[in-house]
Amino acid sequence: MTIRVLIADDQVMIRDGLAALLSSDPGIEVIGQAGNGREAVEMARRLDPDVVVMDIRMPEMDGLAATAELIGAPAADTDPADVRPKVLVLTTFDLDEYVYEALGAGASGFLLKDASAADLVNGVRVVASGDALLAPSITRRLIGDFARRRRHQRPSPQATAGLTPRELDVLRLIARGLSNAEIAAELVLAEQTVKTHVGHVLTKLALRDRTQAVVYAYENGLVG
Repeated sequence: MTIRVLIADDQVMIRDGLAALLSSDPGIEVIGQAGNGREAVEMARRLDPDVVVMDIRMPEMDGLAATAELIGAPAADTDPADVRPKVLVLTTFDLDEYVYEALGAGASGFLLKDASAADLVNGVRVVASGDALLAPSITRRLIGDFARRRRHQRPSPQATAGLTPRELDVLRLIARGLSNAEIAAELVLAEQTVKTHVGHVLTKLALRDRTQAVVYAYENGLVG
């Protein structure tokens, strides 16, 4: 399935360069370019992309505010895994506070602009699928620090309500940064079974993707 991408950056040359890089991949289609956050929100609502590659510093509305407005709160009857678009924040600023704000706004990935073309393409694919965190730009350390600012000291009953013991095991392993294959090996399960458990965890906790699952686990004291 082709991944539909919208690029938001206030510099035309950067937008064109990103578009050229992403369009070179046969599985990615760049469907639009926005020059500021407000335009990105309007175009995303009109064009319905799978992924928005979002710069942080832009006029009128910055990328963090645009991300928060785009993600919003899904309708009660919406599968969180299907909420569109996913947001990949792309910036020149390697500062923790931008990562924290991007995660808080609902972004699913964070890359620096000096990342390679292969990292960018892979980042778009990862964010679109929700299968894994973007490493090393988003690390467990940063997510852990972000979540510990608001975490509960002990898991609350609400944090695990509805999860089976096996799903709780899977959530904890997701929070440790393990892939589906690694979780399968750890729990001695088939990888497809792990995928099913991951899907149930995201749906039951109303989480968009694995990035949000990690934040949730740290915030609620499910991992240390």
